[in-house]
Amino acid sequence: MIRDVRNEFLHATITSKTPVFGSFPDGTVRSFNSARCHRAHSGEKSRGHMLSGKLPRAGVVSNNMFEHAPVMLNEILEVFSGLTTGTFLDATLGGAGHAQAVLEAHPDIKFVGIDRDQQALAFAQSRLSPLGERVTLRHARFDRVAEVLEQTNTHSLAGALFDLGVSSPQLDQGERGFSYRLEAPLDMRMDQSQSLSALQVVNESSMEHLAQILRENADERFAGRIAKAIVLARPLNTTVELAEVVIAAIPAAARRRGGHPAKRTFQAIRIEVNHELAVLPVALSGVITALAPGARLAVLTYHSGEDRITKSIMRQAETGGCTCPANLSCVCGRQALVRRVRTSKTPSDAEQTLNRRSTAARLRVIERLETGIGS
Repeated sequence: MIRDVRNEFLHATITSKTPVFGSFPDGTVRSFNSARCHRAHSGEKSRGHMLSGKLPRAGVVSNNMFEHAPVMLNEILEVFSGLTTGTFLDATLGGAGHAQAVLEAHPDIKFVGIDRDQQALAFAQSRLSPLGERVTLRHARFDRVAEVLEQTNTHSLAGALFDLGVSSPQLDQGERGFSYRLEAPLDMRMDQSQSLSALQVVNESSMEHLAQILRENADERFAGRIAKAIVLARPLNTTVELAEVVIAAIPAAARRRGGHPAKRTFQAIRIEVNHELAVLPVALSGVITALAPGARLAVLTYHSGEDRITKSIMRQAETGGCTCPANLSCVCGRQALVRRVRTSKTPSDAEQTLNRRSTAARLRVIERLETGIGS
Protein backbone atom coordinates (compact mmCIF):
# COMPACT_ATOMS: atom_id res chain seq x y z
CA MET A 1 0.00 0.00 0.00
CA ILE A 2 2.80 2.42 0.91
CA ARG A 3 4.62 1.65 -2.32
CA ASP A 4 1.48 2.35 -4.37
CA VAL A 5 1.01 5.72 -2.66
CA ARG A 6 4.60 6.67 -3.35
CA ASN A 7 4.38 5.64 -7.00
CA GLU A 8 1.25 7.72 -7.44
CA PHE A 9 2.91 10.74 -5.89
CA LEU A 10 6.10 10.40 -7.89
CA HIS A 11 4.15 10.18 -11.15
CA ALA A 12 2.23 13.34 -10.21
CA THR A 13 5.52 15.07 -9.40
CA ILE A 14 7.18 14.32 -12.70
CA THR A 15 4.15 15.20 -14.80
CA SER A 16 3.97 18.59 -13.07
CA LYS A 17 7.25 19.55 -14.81
CA THR A 18 8.75 20.83 -11.58
CA PRO A 19 12.54 21.15 -11.91
CA VAL A 20 14.45 18.31 -10.29
CA PHE A 21 17.61 19.09 -8.36
CA GLY A 22 20.59 16.78 -8.13
CA SER A 23 24.33 16.36 -8.40
CA PHE A 24 26.74 14.72 -10.79
CA PRO A 25 26.47 10.93 -11.22
CA ASP A 26 29.40 10.31 -8.84
CA GLY A 27 27.69 12.24 -6.06
CA THR A 28 29.82 15.39 -6.32
CA VAL A 29 28.43 18.87 -6.86
CA ARG A 30 29.56 21.62 -9.14
CA SER A 31 29.57 24.21 -6.40
CA PHE A 32 29.14 24.08 -2.62
CA ASN A 33 27.39 27.40 -2.53
CA SER A 34 25.02 28.91 -0.03
CA ALA A 35 21.57 27.63 0.76
CA ARG A 36 18.95 27.37 -1.97
CA CYS A 37 21.30 28.81 -4.61
CA HIS A 38 21.13 26.40 -7.55
CA ARG A 39 19.00 25.94 -10.61
CA ALA A 40 18.73 22.76 -12.62
CA HIS A 41 16.49 21.18 -15.20
CA SER A 42 15.16 17.64 -15.17
CA GLY A 43 17.50 15.15 -16.81
CA GLU A 44 16.57 11.83 -18.36
CA LYS A 45 18.26 9.92 -15.57
CA SER A 46 16.34 11.61 -12.78
CA ARG A 47 13.14 11.43 -14.82
CA GLY A 48 13.63 7.69 -15.24
CA HIS A 49 13.98 7.21 -11.50
CA MET A 50 10.75 9.04 -10.87
CA LEU A 51 8.70 7.29 -13.51
CA SER A 52 9.92 3.91 -12.28
CA GLY A 53 8.50 4.62 -8.84
CA LYS A 54 11.93 4.05 -7.29
CA LEU A 55 13.88 6.75 -5.55
CA PRO A 56 17.61 6.86 -6.32
CA ARG A 57 20.00 5.61 -3.67
CA ALA A 58 22.68 7.84 -2.20
CA GLY A 59 25.32 8.52 -4.81
CA VAL A 60 22.95 7.64 -7.67
CA VAL A 61 21.76 11.11 -8.49
CA SER A 62 20.90 13.29 -11.42
CA ASN A 63 23.59 14.45 -13.83
CA ASN A 64 22.16 17.95 -13.86
CA MET A 65 24.59 20.84 -14.08
CA PHE A 66 24.23 23.55 -11.43
CA GLU A 67 24.22 27.24 -12.09
CA HIS A 68 25.49 29.25 -9.14
CA ALA A 69 23.19 32.03 -7.97
CA PRO A 70 23.37 32.99 -4.27
CA VAL A 71 19.91 34.04 -3.12
CA MET A 72 19.12 37.77 -3.42
CA LEU A 73 22.76 38.57 -4.18
CA ASN A 74 22.03 41.98 -5.71
CA GLU A 75 19.96 42.95 -2.69
CA ILE A 76 22.71 41.80 -0.31
CA LEU A 77 25.33 43.81 -2.20
CA GLU A 78 23.05 46.85 -2.06
CA VAL A 79 22.59 46.46 1.70
CA PHE A 80 26.36 46.49 2.22
CA SER A 81 27.24 49.01 -0.48
CA GLY A 82 28.51 51.46 2.15
CA LEU A 83 31.27 49.20 3.44
CA THR A 84 34.70 50.83 3.38
CA THR A 85 36.92 49.26 6.03
CA GLY A 86 36.54 46.91 8.98
CA THR A 87 35.60 43.26 9.35
CA PHE A 88 32.62 41.57 7.73
CA LEU A 89 31.13 38.40 9.25
CA ASP A 90 29.34 35.63 7.37
CA ALA A 91 27.85 33.48 10.12
CA THR A 92 26.55 30.82 7.70
CA LEU A 93 29.40 30.64 5.21
CA GLY A 94 28.30 27.65 3.11
CA GLY A 95 30.21 27.68 -0.17
CA ALA A 96 31.02 31.40 0.18
CA GLY A 97 28.90 32.63 -2.74
CA HIS A 98 27.73 35.77 -0.92
CA ALA A 99 31.10 36.13 0.80
CA GLN A 100 33.13 36.19 -2.39
CA ALA A 101 30.84 38.80 -3.96
CA VAL A 102 31.03 41.09 -0.91
CA LEU A 103 34.83 40.74 -0.70
CA GLU A 104 35.30 41.49 -4.39
CA ALA A 105 33.03 44.54 -4.14
CA HIS A 106 34.96 45.89 -1.12
CA PRO A 107 38.70 45.21 -1.47
CA ASP A 108 39.63 46.99 1.78
CA ILE A 109 37.55 44.93 4.20
CA LYS A 110 38.61 41.86 6.15
CA PHE A 111 36.42 38.80 6.52
CA VAL A 112 35.51 36.22 9.16
CA GLY A 113 33.42 33.24 8.06
CA ILE A 114 32.04 30.42 10.18
CA ASP A 115 30.17 27.23 9.36
CA ARG A 116 29.39 24.01 11.19
CA ASP A 117 29.66 21.87 8.04
CA GLN A 118 33.24 20.72 7.50
CA GLN A 119 32.67 19.98 3.79
CA ALA A 120 31.29 23.45 3.16
CA LEU A 121 34.16 25.00 5.09
CA ALA A 122 36.74 23.11 3.04
CA PHE A 123 35.15 24.26 -0.22
CA ALA A 124 34.94 27.87 1.01
CA GLN A 125 38.59 27.74 2.07
CA SER A 126 39.62 26.71 -1.42
CA ARG A 127 37.37 29.27 -3.06
CA LEU A 128 38.55 32.21 -0.95
CA SER A 129 42.22 31.23 -0.72
CA PRO A 130 43.30 33.76 -3.41
CA LEU A 131 42.25 36.53 -1.01
CA GLY A 132 44.97 35.50 1.42
CA GLU A 133 45.18 37.12 4.85
CA ARG A 134 41.97 39.08 4.35
CA VAL A 135 40.02 35.90 5.11
CA THR A 136 39.73 33.96 8.38
CA LEU A 137 37.52 30.88 8.55
CA ARG A 138 36.43 28.88 11.59
CA HIS A 139 34.55 25.61 12.12
CA ALA A 140 31.82 26.57 14.60
CA ARG A 141 28.09 26.74 15.15
CA PHE A 142 26.88 30.30 14.79
CA ASP A 143 25.80 30.69 18.42
CA ARG A 144 29.54 30.63 19.22
CA VAL A 145 30.05 33.87 17.31
CA ALA A 146 31.27 35.82 20.38
CA GLU A 147 33.92 33.16 20.99
CA VAL A 148 35.02 33.23 17.35
CA LEU A 149 35.29 37.01 17.31
CA GLU A 150 37.42 36.90 20.45
CA GLN A 151 39.67 34.22 18.95
CA THR A 152 40.17 36.29 15.80
CA ASN A 153 40.78 39.51 17.75
CA THR A 154 37.73 41.11 16.14
CA HIS A 155 36.44 43.89 18.40
CA SER A 156 33.58 45.11 16.23
CA LEU A 157 31.91 44.30 12.93
CA ALA A 158 31.41 46.50 9.88
CA GLY A 159 28.64 44.19 8.66
CA ALA A 160 27.21 40.71 9.12
CA LEU A 161 25.14 38.19 7.18
CA PHE A 162 23.08 35.13 8.10
CA ASP A 163 21.81 32.93 5.24
CA LEU A 164 19.82 30.40 7.23
CA GLY A 165 18.54 26.89 6.55
CA VAL A 166 19.90 23.90 4.69
CA SER A 167 22.27 24.22 1.73
CA SER A 168 21.67 22.83 -1.73
CA PRO A 169 24.67 20.48 -1.61
CA GLN A 170 23.50 19.10 1.73
CA LEU A 171 20.21 18.24 0.06
CA ASP A 172 21.72 17.01 -3.17
CA GLN A 173 24.38 14.77 -1.65
CA GLY A 174 22.12 11.86 -0.84
CA GLU A 175 24.45 10.25 1.68
CA ARG A 176 23.94 13.21 4.03
CA GLY A 177 20.37 12.02 4.65
CA PHE A 178 18.65 15.40 4.26
CA SER A 179 16.59 14.57 1.19
CA TYR A 180 13.34 12.63 0.99
CA ARG A 181 14.08 12.02 -2.70
CA LEU A 182 17.36 10.13 -2.25
CA GLU A 183 17.69 6.85 -0.34
CA ALA A 184 20.29 7.08 2.43
CA PRO A 185 20.74 6.40 6.14
CA LEU A 186 18.84 8.83 8.36
CA ASP A 187 21.46 11.42 9.26
CA MET A 188 20.73 15.14 8.63
CA ARG A 189 23.72 16.36 10.67
CA MET A 190 25.14 19.64 9.40
CA ASP A 191 28.13 19.09 11.67
CA GLN A 192 29.05 15.47 11.15
CA SER A 193 31.18 15.43 14.28
CA GLN A 194 28.11 15.71 16.51
CA SER A 195 26.54 12.55 17.90
CA LEU A 196 22.80 13.28 17.54
CA SER A 197 21.38 12.33 14.15
CA ALA A 198 17.96 11.90 12.58
CA LEU A 199 18.18 8.18 13.32
CA GLN A 200 17.96 8.84 17.07
CA VAL A 201 15.29 11.52 16.76
CA VAL A 202 13.04 9.32 14.61
CA ASN A 203 13.50 6.07 16.53
CA GLU A 204 13.95 7.19 20.14
CA SER A 205 11.59 10.18 20.57
CA SER A 206 8.20 9.62 22.16
CA MET A 207 5.09 10.03 20.02
CA GLU A 208 4.24 13.23 21.88
CA HIS A 209 7.70 14.69 21.37
CA LEU A 210 7.71 13.81 17.67
CA ALA A 211 4.37 15.55 17.20
CA GLN A 212 5.71 18.60 19.04
CA ILE A 213 8.78 18.68 16.80
CA LEU A 214 6.61 18.57 13.67
CA ARG A 215 4.29 21.30 14.89
CA GLU A 216 6.90 23.70 16.25
CA ASN A 217 9.58 23.29 13.59
CA ALA A 218 7.43 22.99 10.48
CA ASP A 219 3.82 23.95 11.31
CA GLU A 220 2.84 20.44 10.20
CA ARG A 221 -0.95 20.18 10.09
CA PHE A 222 -0.94 16.38 10.46
CA ALA A 223 1.72 16.21 13.18
CA GLY A 224 -0.21 13.80 15.40
CA ARG A 225 -1.03 11.37 12.58
CA ILE A 226 2.53 11.38 11.28
CA ALA A 227 4.07 10.92 14.73
CA LYS A 228 1.80 7.95 15.44
CA ALA A 229 2.62 6.37 12.07
CA ILE A 230 6.36 6.77 12.68
CA VAL A 231 6.18 5.14 16.11
CA LEU A 232 4.15 2.20 14.76
CA ALA A 233 6.58 1.69 11.87
CA ARG A 234 9.80 1.82 13.90
CA PRO A 235 12.59 1.02 13.52
CA LEU A 236 13.13 3.25 10.50
CA ASN A 237 16.65 3.40 9.10
CA THR A 238 16.55 5.25 5.77
CA THR A 239 15.19 8.43 4.29
CA VAL A 240 12.95 6.53 1.89
CA GLU A 241 11.43 4.44 4.69
CA LEU A 242 10.60 7.62 6.61
CA ALA A 243 9.19 9.35 3.53
CA GLU A 244 6.95 6.38 2.75
CA VAL A 245 5.53 6.34 6.28
CA VAL A 246 4.82 10.08 6.16
CA ILE A 247 3.14 9.85 2.75
CA ALA A 248 0.89 7.04 3.93
CA ALA A 249 -0.05 8.94 7.11
CA ILE A 250 -1.29 12.06 5.30
CA PRO A 251 -4.82 12.06 3.81
CA ALA A 252 -4.89 11.54 0.05
CA ALA A 253 -6.43 14.95 -0.67
CA ALA A 254 -3.68 16.72 1.29
CA ARG A 255 -0.96 14.75 -0.50
CA ARG A 256 -1.96 16.37 -3.76
CA ARG A 257 -1.29 19.90 -2.48
CA GLY A 258 1.69 21.91 -1.31
CA GLY A 259 4.66 19.97 -2.67
CA HIS A 260 6.11 16.71 -1.42
CA PRO A 261 4.11 15.33 1.56
CA ALA A 262 7.31 14.57 3.52
CA LYS A 263 8.85 18.02 3.07
CA ARG A 264 7.68 19.46 6.38
CA THR A 265 8.55 16.33 8.35
CA PHE A 266 12.10 16.27 7.00
CA GLN A 267 12.45 19.99 7.69
CA ALA A 268 11.23 19.57 11.27
CA ILE A 269 13.53 16.65 12.04
CA ARG A 270 16.52 18.41 10.47
CA ILE A 271 15.89 21.47 12.63
CA GLU A 272 15.67 19.28 15.73
CA VAL A 273 18.88 17.42 14.90
CA ASN A 274 20.83 20.65 14.38
CA HIS A 275 19.08 22.76 17.07
CA GLU A 276 18.63 25.45 14.42
CA LEU A 277 15.86 27.45 16.09
CA ALA A 278 17.18 26.96 19.61
CA VAL A 279 20.54 28.59 18.89
CA LEU A 280 19.34 31.34 16.54
CA PRO A 281 18.37 33.94 19.21
CA VAL A 282 21.79 33.63 20.88
CA ALA A 283 23.56 33.99 17.55
CA LEU A 284 21.58 37.03 16.38
CA SER A 285 21.85 38.81 19.73
CA GLY A 286 25.60 38.18 19.84
CA VAL A 287 26.12 39.67 16.39
CA ILE A 288 23.95 42.72 17.12
CA THR A 289 26.07 43.43 20.20
CA ALA A 290 29.24 43.20 18.10
CA LEU A 291 28.11 45.60 15.35
CA ALA A 292 29.95 48.92 15.12
CA PRO A 293 27.83 52.11 14.87
CA GLY A 294 26.40 52.29 11.35
CA ALA A 295 27.08 48.59 10.65
CA ARG A 296 24.30 46.48 9.19
CA LEU A 297 23.03 42.97 9.81
CA ALA A 298 21.19 41.16 7.02
CA VAL A 299 19.31 37.91 7.63
CA LEU A 300 17.86 35.61 4.98
CA THR A 301 15.22 33.23 6.35
CA TYR A 302 13.36 30.44 4.58
CA HIS A 303 10.52 29.31 6.83
CA SER A 304 8.17 30.82 9.38
CA GLY A 305 10.05 29.62 12.47
CA GLU A 306 13.30 31.28 11.43
CA ASP A 307 11.51 34.44 10.39
CA ARG A 308 9.51 34.74 13.64
CA ILE A 309 12.67 34.49 15.74
CA THR A 310 14.59 36.93 13.52
CA LYS A 311 11.74 39.45 13.58
CA SER A 312 11.43 39.17 17.37
CA ILE A 313 15.16 39.64 18.08
CA MET A 314 15.37 42.60 15.69
CA ARG A 315 12.28 44.21 17.20
CA GLN A 316 13.72 43.85 20.69
CA ALA A 317 16.93 45.52 19.53
CA GLU A 318 14.90 48.32 17.90
CA THR A 319 13.24 49.15 21.21
CA GLY A 320 16.11 48.26 23.51
CA GLY A 321 13.57 46.18 25.39
CA CYS A 322 11.45 49.20 26.27
CA THR A 323 7.84 48.31 27.13
CA CYS A 324 6.61 51.80 27.98
CA PRO A 325 3.25 52.73 26.35
CA ALA A 326 3.76 54.27 22.93
CA ASN A 327 1.66 57.35 23.79
CA LEU A 328 3.74 58.19 26.89
CA SER A 329 7.31 59.29 27.42
CA CYS A 330 9.77 56.47 28.04
CA VAL A 331 10.63 56.21 31.73
CA CYS A 332 12.56 52.91 31.73
CA GLY A 333 15.73 54.47 30.34
CA ARG A 334 16.28 51.77 27.77
CA GLN A 335 17.61 52.83 24.38
CA ALA A 336 17.22 51.44 20.91
CA LEU A 337 20.29 49.57 19.69
CA VAL A 338 19.36 49.47 16.01
CA ARG A 339 17.09 50.95 13.40
CA ARG A 340 15.13 48.96 10.86
CA VAL A 341 16.50 49.31 7.33
CA ARG A 342 14.25 46.77 5.66
CA THR A 343 11.31 44.83 7.08
CA SER A 344 10.74 41.84 4.84
CA LYS A 345 11.75 41.68 1.20
CA THR A 346 11.32 38.67 -1.07
CA PRO A 347 13.26 37.68 -4.22
CA SER A 348 12.17 39.17 -7.50
CA ASP A 349 9.78 37.23 -9.71
CA ALA A 350 12.63 36.67 -12.17
CA GLU A 351 14.88 35.17 -9.48
CA GLN A 352 12.12 32.92 -8.19
CA THR A 353 11.49 31.67 -11.71
CA LEU A 354 15.16 30.87 -12.28
CA ASN A 355 15.83 29.52 -8.79
CA ARG A 356 12.87 27.73 -7.21
CA ARG A 357 14.73 27.23 -3.95
CA SER A 358 14.71 31.00 -3.44
CA THR A 359 10.91 31.28 -3.40
CA ALA A 360 10.61 31.06 0.40
CA ALA A 361 13.38 33.58 1.11
CA ARG A 362 12.76 36.65 3.27
CA LEU A 363 15.37 39.36 3.78
CA ARG A 364 15.40 41.53 6.91
CA VAL A 365 18.01 44.24 7.62
CA ILE A 366 18.87 46.40 10.64
CA GLU A 367 21.58 49.01 11.28
CA ARG A 368 23.39 49.64 14.56
CA LEU A 369 22.83 53.07 16.13
CA GLU A 370 25.25 55.28 18.07
CA THR A 371 22.87 55.16 21.05
CA GLY A 372 22.71 52.13 23.24
CA ILE A 373 26.38 51.26 22.81
CA GLY A 374 27.60 49.47 25.90
CA SER A 375 24.10 49.18 27.40
